[in-house]
Amino acid sequence: MLKVLNTLNLETCKDSLKVFEGIAHVDTIKDDYDEVLNNIEKYDAYLSALTVKIDKKILNNAKKLKVIGSPSTGTDHLDKEHMKKLNIKWFDISKEYQLINSFTATAELGFGLLLMLIRKIDIATQATKKGLWEREKYTGVQLYNKTYGILGLGRLGKISSKIASGFGMKVIAHDKLDIKLSNVNMVSFDELVSKSDFLSIHIHLTKENENIINDTVFNNMKPSSILINTARGKLIDENALLNALKSKKIKGAVLDLIDGEWDSNILSHKLIQYSKFNSNLVISPHIGGATIESINGARVFMINKIAEYLKNNLI
Repeated sequence: MLKVLNTLNLETCKDSLKVFEGIAHVDTIKDDYDEVLNNIEKYDAYLSALTVKIDKKILNNAKKLKVIGSPSTGTDHLDKEHMKKLNIKWFDISKEYQLINSFTATAELGFGLLLMLIRKIDIATQATKKGLWEREKYTGVQLYNKTYGILGLGRLGKISSKIASGFGMKVIAHDKLDIKLSNVNMVSFDELVSKSDFLSIHIHLTKENENIINDTVFNNMKPSSILINTARGKLIDENALLNALKSKKIKGAVLDLIDGEWDSNILSHKLIQYSKFNSNLVISPHIGGATIESINGARVFMINKIAEYLKNNLI
């Protein structure tokens, strides 16, 4: 019988693995790099958690591996070039539009992080727990009538534009495609950068747009602007961001991810260290898609996809 290695947390959809009955035996292990490295050689398929980076070392040890299923829209945790060389097929959900069009979680989180920063929600609630009731100390700014800039008017960009419009914001966007939405004014990249009060990133990571948000961009942003990134860490030159925050080229940034989120000593990351002592940077641990609806939908979909692939191609 075929063997499947699983690192996905299926606590909220425990019965989903039943689809492999009669097709493959499934072993679930901790989502830990060394655990995967030491076990993957025995398996024909792998259900991939975002928390483990599948690099050349793991892939070279995967002697029997034929297919990987990752229930995510991003694939920068997978070395796709090496997978091609080894003839290992992979599936993700980036093009599964019927499924992902109902996932609004990441766009919603972007606004949650933004409000957390500009309304000082975290530090204000922490002060309340200490018995401090200092209302005006935590004065912030409102979203209404501000300009919300969107880089990438794809699925999440469009969802974000609707949310921004609901707050009464003026929405501008830049995209490589000619997209027309009644609530969005399409502008050049330079105009997007210079006019946005809040600049939100919603593009896929490619070699061409790595570090697309760099020193030049920060130099052209408003000193009062906020950067929002719920896409991928490498889209931002993190040294340039750190400099922009320290020198007050921009007012702040909210991030749901960083470059190096797979590193074991993440506490030493320069942005994490900066955020410990500075309130103009908020970082959450890649929880954009971490809602019951998104997690269950994506993981059940991918489990069924891999089971179907094994049934039709390897049995």
